[in-house]
Amino acid sequence: MNAPLPFPITDTVGAWVPHGQFTVAGQSSGPLRGLNFAAKDLFDVAGHPTGAGNPSWLATHPVPTEHSPVVAQLLQAGATLMGKVLTDELAYSLHGDNTHYGTPINTRYPDRVTGGSSSGSAAAVAAGLVDFALGTDTGGSTRVPASYCGLWGLRSTHGLVSNQGLVPLHPSFDTATWLAQDAEVFERVGRVLLPASAYAPRRLLLPLDAWELADELFATPLQRARDALAHQLATVPEGLRIAGDTGLAAWRQTYVTAGAFEGWQVHGEWITKTQPVFSPAIAGRWKAASQVTAEAAAAARAAQTQIRAQVHQLLGTDGLLLLPSAASLAPLRDADPADVDAVRLRTMAITCIAGLSGLPQISLPVRTTSGDMLGLSLLGPAGSDLALIQLARSLHAQID
Repeated sequence: MNAPLPFPITDTVGAWVPHGQFTVAGQSSGPLRGLNFAAKDLFDVAGHPTGAGNPSWLATHPVPTEHSPVVAQLLQAGATLMGKVLTDELAYSLHGDNTHYGTPINTRYPDRVTGGSSSGSAAAVAAGLVDFALGTDTGGSTRVPASYCGLWGLRSTHGLVSNQGLVPLHPSFDTATWLAQDAEVFERVGRVLLPASAYAPRRLLLPLDAWELADELFATPLQRARDALAHQLATVPEGLRIAGDTGLAAWRQTYVTAGAFEGWQVHGEWITKTQPVFSPAIAGRWKAASQVTAEAAAAARAAQTQIRAQVHQLLGTDGLLLLPSAASLAPLRDADPADVDAVRLRTMAITCIAGLSGLPQISLPVRTTSGDMLGLSLLGPAGSDLALIQLARSLHAQID
């Protein structure tokens, strides 16, 4: 285990958890030498507790004796770990607030949330306090903060990056991820964590039902990206309704049901025994999860199998989906909870496509004509992660 160093960061955005202010030096050489990073407080770091956004979890779980494989890889590659940052409780939210530890500041939009559940990761990176930060994405917890904060973020192919030493939410959907402001830094991290990819897209697919869920300010950036990609790939874009007659709202419910049942299998015993205090919204999700029947879960899993096969067949080996990363700008910090939930439902109907199909999706930051920042996404076949990063960088250079 690497020896700890004094914590040198002044946390101006409320991103770090109280037990997360420590430093672990990376190796003296490697492809990430000179970079520093923070880890979402779901990743194990040897000798330091993992809190998962909840004090009861912190108090009832042993201090890890080993780094998560992802943390270990980054340290071996020369990056230095600057402690652990906030997560929404057990990662069960897209909003970016925590009833115990507060709401980190989104330096891009100080009156708006960062998005969650990788809230501290996004806040720390957007503020320039670290070069990159580890997050997770189950239902959108990296893609959404990336869009809200004007960052780069990737939901990796499910299972491609190790989930060991990581507090789960819905294991069949959980992915280890990272966020960065700088595209070159983002790709450097990808070259450490991801295998090479020979993916070369030739077909551009436009899921119009996902486009229609996003606010109007996404329309012009999506059109610019469509035109640039059509020219770059020398192809005619194909508009489609990816969910067909079923609809993306039904796909979202498939994800919600399958994930909730699985989450209760993982955490239900601990929640029942410990009776932890959750925020009202997250407590409501766990209550609903406890009531999902095995029959409902089996039906959702069967529907997911069909959706997964459908999306994989649609993409083949050379398809590329262009879609919004979220449905709106970040909600205001004091927004009405009902309005927040309405936005969350629209956003999850977009983000569930990659989750249900287990596929990689990169969110790249794009500026609107009014000067706002939001995220556009590219979604590709399984294992195309690194090639997607390179394609997204090329697209960004053309439309930024």
